[in-house]
Amino acid sequence: MQVTFVGCGDAFGSGGRFNTCFHVRSANGCFLIDCGASSMIALKSLDFDPNEIDTILITHFHGDHFGGLPYLMLDAQFFSKRREPLTILGPEGLEEWFARVMEATFPGSSCTVPKFDLNLQELVPGRLSVINGLTITTARVRHGHAEGPFHAYRINVDDKILAYTGDTEWVDELIEIGRDADLLIAEAYFFEKKVPLHMDLATLESKLPVISPKRLILTHMNDDMLSRANTVSHECAYDGLSVDI
Repeated sequence: MQVTFVGCGDAFGSGGRFNTCFHVRSANGCFLIDCGASSMIALKSLDFDPNEIDTILITHFHGDHFGGLPYLMLDAQFFSKRREPLTILGPEGLEEWFARVMEATFPGSSCTVPKFDLNLQELVPGRLSVINGLTITTARVRHGHAEGPFHAYRINVDDKILAYTGDTEWVDELIEIGRDADLLIAEAYFFEKKVPLHMDLATLESKLPVISPKRLILTHMNDDMLSRANTVSHECAYDGLSVDI
C-alpha cells in the first residue's frame, strides 16, 4: 500500500500547503481520505488520475476536508468523462452536506445526474463496514459542535492498518483507532498549546505509549508546529510525501 500526502495543510494555507487529501493506492485500487478545497489542483500536480479513485472517505464537512468534491465531480462529469462507479463515505448527514457543497460551489449542479454510478453512504461510529475492499472502523471525535459530526478512521487494507485521527481534540476513542496501526496519521495543530477541538503534539505524545503505532506521521500543522517540525522526533508530512506501508 502506498500513501501519498496530496495535501496536508490546515484551513488557512499555513506553510503554503494544500488542504487535507491523502491518496492511497492498494492492491484493490485507489481511494482518498478527505478531499479539501484545493485537492483537484494538488492531485493533478502529482499526475494522479481522479478517475482511478473508486472510494472517498470524508472525516467531516469543513471546506478544507470536504470542499474539493464539487471540482472532482464536475471534472468527472464533463471533462474526464468518468464511467466507473464512485463511492463517497462519510458521517451522518452526508447526502445533505453533499448537495449543499455542490450548490454553494456550482448552483444547479446537485440536480445533475452523473453519467456514472454514485453511491453516498453514511458510516456509523462503532460499526465495522466492509466496502470496496476496505474494512473500516469509525469513531466519533470532537472538532466542533453544531456543524458535526466528526470522524476518525481505522482502515484495514492489504493486510495493513491505516489510521487517521481527523481533526480533533484528544478523545479516548483514538486509542483503539490507532492501536498498533502500521501507519497512524495524526493531527498536530499546535506544538504544546492547548486549544479546544484541535490536537497538540504534547498531548498526542502523552498518549502514544498506549496507542503504540508502528509508524506515526504528523499532519494538519499550523505555523507554530511547522516552525518546530525539524526539531521534533516524529515524521512530519509535507505535500507530495509518499510512503509505503
